[in-house]
Amino acid sequence: MSDHVYKIVKLVGSSPQGIEDAIDNALAKAGESVRHMRWFEVEETRGHIENGEVAHYQVILQVGFTLDD
Repeated sequence: MSDHVYKIVKLVGSSPQGIEDAIDNALAKAGESVRHMRWFEVEETRGHIENGEVAHYQVILQVGFTLDD
């Protein structure tokens, strides 16, 4: 097994559709410029309420990626 070294970035994703969409949005946008993403961890989940209903979801993620050789 090879040794692994990861760098971690923190991302904030959002979506009016749900938590999973907020995660997907953050990872998709980061994937445009960050290579070799390997894992993520949801640090925080929150949302915006309008008229007594959830109007928007927001998640804070830590994303680990491997460094180029």
